[in-house]
Amino acid sequence: MSENEENGYGELRGNRAGGGAIAFLLCFIPMLATVAFGGVDSWALGILAVLTSLIAVFWAIDVWKTGELRFSASRLQLPIVALLIVGCVQLLPIGGSAVSPGLLNAPASTTLSLDPYATRLFLVRLAVYLLFFAAALTYINSTERLKKISAAVVIFGAAMAFFAILQRLANPDGIYGLRQTPQAIPFGPFVNQHHFAALMELLSGVALGMLFCGHLKKDRKIMLAMAAVVMGIAVIFTGSRGGLIAYTAVVALAVGSKALGGDRRSRNGGSSSGQRKLAAFFAVVAVLLTVLGTAVFLGGGEGLLRGLGPGGAETDITSGRSHFWSIALHIFRDHPLIGVGLDAFGAAFPRYDSWNGFYRVEQAHNDYLQILADAGVLGFACVAGFVFLLFREGTGAIRKAVDGFGRGAAVGALAGCSGIVVHSFFDFPLRTPANAFFFLLVAALMTAAVVPAKKKDVSGR
Repeated sequence: MSENEENGYGELRGNRAGGGAIAFLLCFIPMLATVAFGGVDSWALGILAVLTSLIAVFWAIDVWKTGELRFSASRLQLPIVALLIVGCVQLLPIGGSAVSPGLLNAPASTTLSLDPYATRLFLVRLAVYLLFFAAALTYINSTERLKKISAAVVIFGAAMAFFAILQRLANPDGIYGLRQTPQAIPFGPFVNQHHFAALMELLSGVALGMLFCGHLKKDRKIMLAMAAVVMGIAVIFTGSRGGLIAYTAVVALAVGSKALGGDRRSRNGGSSSGQRKLAAFFAVVAVLLTVLGTAVFLGGGEGLLRGLGPGGAETDITSGRSHFWSIALHIFRDHPLIGVGLDAFGAAFPRYDSWNGFYRVEQAHNDYLQILADAGVLGFACVAGFVFLLFREGTGAIRKAVDGFGRGAAVGALAGCSGIVVHSFFDFPLRTPANAFFFLLVAALMTAAVVPAKKKDVSGR
């Protein structure tokens, strides 16, 4: 059996052997992480790690019962493995200590990481993500699973967006009416409103891709349009300016893909091509105006204007981010090769902070600058390699999609992932486990779009 194909008997056997359970967990884990406050608490991380380990158990059962080790050879996994190696090197006791042993009651860290405990936890999470991603790439291996998981992602995203909007209108300060977050602005089940915006960008991309490029029936397009609009409204309600920029990129990419190559039959027609591009432009404008207008009508647009207009001249329009970014660059300048340690930015920050502790910062609010500070050029090469492969695999999947639904799923997945790539310039959305799990799941949907549909082999052979 090839890497990306299953015949009817093989798929049924895989479902019975453990493939079906793995497919269920691939959907359930990101959804549970989202509902559990984004999965940021220690208890939630523990549960998510246990559930992910169950994937390995079912994978082993599948291998034992089928006598076949299925594993995806996607190169998207390689940058994650490389980043794991970089983190392991940072934990080696070869860094030395600039502190005299007599000044401390405990031995000083001698690792390259300034915060080896934080780096170890980061590596554990990264290993969990790698296992989840490898399973998603391997077991989303049929058109049926692609359709079911894509539908589940869109439905869940729309439901969470609707709930989050209602919660904001009813009680903007509490999560589920129970959990208060005095040091953050929550939205939906997330403690950080910007990270919920990132989740909506990601999942709305899937809906928009299938809406404009999926060649679906009219009733399904209406449902997809409603889901995409609700998620877009949720982005506006979060008040995340980075989220709005990223959402605009998602819409433009999803609709633009329709204009540039959505209909293979008319690629040779110059005038029809121009009409498609003009229609796509108006479609982008229509989607954005519908979302923005509805959100403003409901009272969700005030947060986007903070720092602008009268009274905003004395505030920092970047909300302190420019200061954090400059410190990240200073840290990188002093540790250019391998950085100060994965997730150790918070430990290095006070040494470079010129604001005398006005902020207590754990993240640089720009994932690209933070990876430079945390892991130097080696870590940045891993992230850049992943982004490059993501777009390369995504554009390849769009070209090779075997049917309209597959193309729509590939376009939507690439658009949603692109939103996260853009938003990461302004924040750290993938540091929230729910976003990380969904990002990897959607990236796997993109590669599954090239799986050909197979008819059931009733003979069982």
